[in-house]
Amino acid sequence: MTEEEKIFVCLIFIPRSKELRDIKHKAHSACLRYNMKDEYDPERSLIIKGIIGGIGKKYYFQGPIQFNYGSHTFIGENFFANFNLTVMDDARIYIGDNVAFGPNVSLMATTHPLIASERIIVDENGDKVMTEYADEIHIGNNVWIACNVTVLGGVHIGNNVVIGAGSIVTKDIPDNYLAFGNPCRPIRLITETDSKKYLYLK
Repeated sequence: MTEEEKIFVCLIFIPRSKELRDIKHKAHSACLRYNMKDEYDPERSLIIKGIIGGIGKKYYFQGPIQFNYGSHTFIGENFFANFNLTVMDDARIYIGDNVAFGPNVSLMATTHPLIASERIIVDENGDKVMTEYADEIHIGNNVWIACNVTVLGGVHIGNNVVIGAGSIVTKDIPDNYLAFGNPCRPIRLITETDSKKYLYLK
């Protein structure tokens, strides 16, 4: 079994293996090129297409961005990400349609064992290496994730959800909820009483 295959079945893997470093290097190099380009440069969207696992026709990343793998992330239609998006997509990340991220959002679909002797092992070459394991992140349709939010691996965020600023999302959030906090928790359903229609020009 390859190190990448181990990731996808939630087994311990060696992130510094050459196999995984080569995949990540492609994404890291692409992010570097993306971040150096002007925001009106049409090549930016092509760079994203070249590294991402899948994405809809309409999307915008303000930048700077940092994907760990890129190829493990799948994004729907009409996506927007503000400044400083970090995507640790060791495990696969699935993002639905009409999703918006505020500044400084981090998707962290990987972690390390807590026990030191499991986190630091000796590989077949006799070298000490750090281990990881990873779990997927699923984000539904019509979701707004506000600024400075961190979403951890294993989390499912439902449709029509709003995650408040500064939250750390460690557990699933059901459809149609406003959720916030550290740890993030569902606070209440979003209802018509939240309408801001009166702010539209008539």
